[in-house]
Amino acid sequence: MTQQKYLSVSALTKYIKTKFEKDPYLDHVFLTGEISNFRLRPKHQYFSLKDEKTVIGATMWAKIFAKLKFQLEEGMKVLVIGRISVYEPSGSYSIIIEHMEPGGIGSLFKAFHQLQEKLNKEGLFKPEYKQAIPRFPKRIVVLTSSSGSVIRDIITTVHRRYPIAQVVLFPTIVQGKESVTSIVTNIKWAEELGNFNTMIIGRGGGSIEDLWSFNEERVVRAIFEAKTPIISSVGHETDLTLADLTSDMRAATPTAAAELATPVLTDLLLQLQQKKQFLSAYILNLLKQKKERLVHVQKSYIFNQPYRLYEKNSIQLDQMTQRLIMLFKERLKDKQTHLFEFYSALKEKSPEKQLILAKQELTFQRQALKKAMKNFLQVQKIKMKNIMQTLDLLSPLKIMSRGFAYTTNTEHIVVKSVKTLQENEKLLLHYIDGIAKVKVLETTGKLLEKLTISDHPST
Repeated sequence: MTQQKYLSVSALTKYIKTKFEKDPYLDHVFLTGEISNFRLRPKHQYFSLKDEKTVIGATMWAKIFAKLKFQLEEGMKVLVIGRISVYEPSGSYSIIIEHMEPGGIGSLFKAFHQLQEKLNKEGLFKPEYKQAIPRFPKRIVVLTSSSGSVIRDIITTVHRRYPIAQVVLFPTIVQGKESVTSIVTNIKWAEELGNFNTMIIGRGGGSIEDLWSFNEERVVRAIFEAKTPIISSVGHETDLTLADLTSDMRAATPTAAAELATPVLTDLLLQLQQKKQFLSAYILNLLKQKKERLVHVQKSYIFNQPYRLYEKNSIQLDQMTQRLIMLFKERLKDKQTHLFEFYSALKEKSPEKQLILAKQELTFQRQALKKAMKNFLQVQKIKMKNIMQTLDLLSPLKIMSRGFAYTTNTEHIVVKSVKTLQENEKLLLHYIDGIAKVKVLETTGKLLEKLTISDHPST
């Protein structure tokens, strides 16, 4: 066999890819399986589909993935429609998904429950956020189609029950691609006007696809954020949307919504008439009771003998007056006794008497002080005399008078040892009656034997 009969890997892979793409059975494949190896990517999605025995690669382009109304999850069973293709670089085949639904349930139903779970965790359905519907509304705004039966039923019911209320229609697209924007815009418009007491949002029945606008997150959040109380009437009684769960009240039909929004005027008028009659009867009965009480009071002794009102008080006043006088006399007597005792004590401690005692004490203390000073001076004189005698015995002059002298150098520094002297050094000999200048001729370890006296000036 020649080499030309051998195919390259690329040629074989390209041939197989062409076969796959031209095979009509592989161009539109219906496949079921579980999602595997899924990881959310910014644009195109790449994952696997598997069953109990086999795995196949799957690709989902960004445009197709954006149309999904539910979130992909690992292990989710799905129904897909796509075409089989071969990826040449690796020679592997995969399915290019063009449509996907959750296995066992519809995609809208799956998306409904996923969004419901998300919003429920955020608390959008909690009862504490529900507003009370006004009992006597003046203006009611209705968001629905202008050509449907919903608005006619609402207007008919409101005019029948409560004709004094004004019904305002905001024509709204309630089905199709533009419906979400239309519903959200009209809710915000009604909120900006701010002169409506109640808002009704509704439409007739239909499939889940027809009612899907009321399951969109933008619509649900707009209803939750609205300050005007909202009644929802979407579909039939068996239909349930996320808008119904978020609204302040849900009505099974448009007629029921109008009935929830308004009272019956004739019933109110009848109640007012009954209350008026009850109030009139109550007031007449109250006036009758007050008149009877007035007559009874006018006949009482208070008006016929008014002085009897204060007879008892007059007696009490006399008794209290006597008691007060008696207490005053007792208190005055106590004060007089206390004043006399205080005067006697004060007299004993009068300044004049205290001055005499102080003078006597001063004279005594002065005499004692003089005596003490005299004794003190005598003792101090004796001590001084003894000290002077001791000092006189220790006085250098006393010693010098016996023939002693002391030596200083010319700078008047006392010479204490011959070791500090030098030959021919001039010294000063201090006697009791003068100073002699001398010169050192020689020093020995014993007493100086030869000193030359240069002169002998007097002091």
